[in-house]
Amino acid sequence: MIGLRLLAAVAAGGFAHAASAAEVQALRVWSGPEYTRAVFDLSAPLDYKLFQLSGPDRVVLDLDGSRFADAFKAPAAKGLVKAVRTGKHGEGGVRVVFDLGETARPKSFLLKPTDEYGYRLVVDLYGAAKAAPTVVKRVDDTLPGKPRDVVVAVDAGHGGDDPGAKGPGGTYEKSVTLAVARDLARLIDQQPGMKAVLTRDGDYFIPLKRRYQIARENKADLFISIHADAFTSSDARGSSVWVLSPRGATSEAARWLADRENRADLVGGVSLDDKDDTLASVLLDLSQGYTMEASSAVANAVLKALAKLGPTHRGYVERANFVVLRSPDVPSVLVETAFITNPTEEKKLKDPQHREQLAQAILKGVQNYFESTPPPGTLFARNAGREPPVPAPPKQTVAARGGAADEDNAQALHRVLRGETLSGIAQEYGVSIDALRSANRIDDDSGLRAGAVLVIPAS
Repeated sequence: MIGLRLLAAVAAGGFAHAASAAEVQALRVWSGPEYTRAVFDLSAPLDYKLFQLSGPDRVVLDLDGSRFADAFKAPAAKGLVKAVRTGKHGEGGVRVVFDLGETARPKSFLLKPTDEYGYRLVVDLYGAAKAAPTVVKRVDDTLPGKPRDVVVAVDAGHGGDDPGAKGPGGTYEKSVTLAVARDLARLIDQQPGMKAVLTRDGDYFIPLKRRYQIARENKADLFISIHADAFTSSDARGSSVWVLSPRGATSEAARWLADRENRADLVGGVSLDDKDDTLASVLLDLSQGYTMEASSAVANAVLKALAKLGPTHRGYVERANFVVLRSPDVPSVLVETAFITNPTEEKKLKDPQHREQLAQAILKGVQNYFESTPPPGTLFARNAGREPPVPAPPKQTVAARGGAADEDNAQALHRVLRGETLSGIAQEYGVSIDALRSANRIDDDSGLRAGAVLVIPAS
C-alpha cells in the first residue's frame, strides 16, 4: 500500500479548517485521452487521505470529518474508473474507492470557490504510458513528390470541470465550442489536401499549454481555438478573432530560451538545444516573427469570412496574451464565435445549422489563407501551379559563440519562403543537401515549412 496524507487546512494563504462536518454534495467523472478526472463538490474544505491498493488496482480516498449529502449518487464507470464504491469510515468520515481497470498514478488537489462552484477536491488518474502505435505506410505514401496534407489543429475551448461562460438560457460555453470544433474538423477532413486534429473530442479538460503542445506534436500548420464570448451586458454581440500580443510573444520567447526541455524541441524547423544563446535567440526571433505575421494573415481572412455571416464585435483583429496562442512556431488564432451572454446569440449557438455555418465561415477563411500562402510540398502549392521563383530571402549571420559576427566565425541563417525546397536552398548557398539536413535535423522536404529558419553550414 502506498499512502499519502493530504491536508486541506494549510498555512497562511490556504484553506481554513472546517468547523463542522463538510458535506460531499456530488462526484463528477470525466475521461480524456491522457487521464481520467474525478471532481468532488464540497460544502467546505476538509482533510483527506489518498492511497493506492493493488490486486486488484484501486485508489482509496478517506475524507475526514465529512458526510455524503442526501442526494449524493456515485457516478457510472468512465475511463480508467471501472466502478465507484462509497461508505462510512472511522469516526465521522466517509470513504470513496475507485476500482480501476489498470494501474494508475493519482494526483489530487483542492480548489477554492469560484464563480458558481464551491470548494472542490480534484483527483486525476493517469494510466501507464502506452507504447506508440506502429505506423504502417502504404506504397503511395512513400512515393516521391506526393503532396502532404495541411494540418489544422482545432481546439474546443474549456471542457470538463471548466465549463467556461454560461448563457442566460443555461447553455455552457464548453458544449458550444466542442460542437463547433467537431463541425470544423469534419469539414476540414472533407477537403482534399487538408487534415484536422482535435485537441479534445469529449467533455474533459486539457491544460492550456498542453493544447498548443498537441498542435506542435502533430506538426500543425495552423492552430485554431474556438470560444464563445461573454460580457456583463447582454447587449454585447458579434464574433471576433484574436492573435497573440507582442508582449505575450516576448515573455514566451524568454521562457523558451531558459527552458532546456523546450530548446530541445523543434522551433521553426530547427532544434535549439545545440545552439549557443545568441544564435538560438535569433532563430527563435525569426521563427516567432513569421508565426505572428502568418497568424495575423489567417485571422484577417477568418474575420472577413465571419463578417459575411453576421456582424462582428470589432472591425479588426484583436490582440491579447492568451496562453493557447503562445506556440512560437505554429500560427495560432482564437475565434470568439458569438456572445453566449446575449440571449439572441445564445439561441443561435444552440442551433446546429448556425454552428455549421460558423464552421463553414472559419473554414473559408482558412482556405483563403492557404490558397494565397500555400505551404511547400502541399496540395495547395501544387494546385496553385507554383513552385515559383521567389525573391532572394533576407540573410543574417550570427557569431557562432556570441559577440559580433565576422567572416571567419559566423553562421548564415535562411528563412524558408513558400515553394522553396532543400535542394534549391542548398544550391543557392553552395552546400550539399546532406550537410543542410544534418545541420537542421530534418529528413526531407515534408518537414520544411514556410517560415522555418535554417542554419546554413559552412560550404
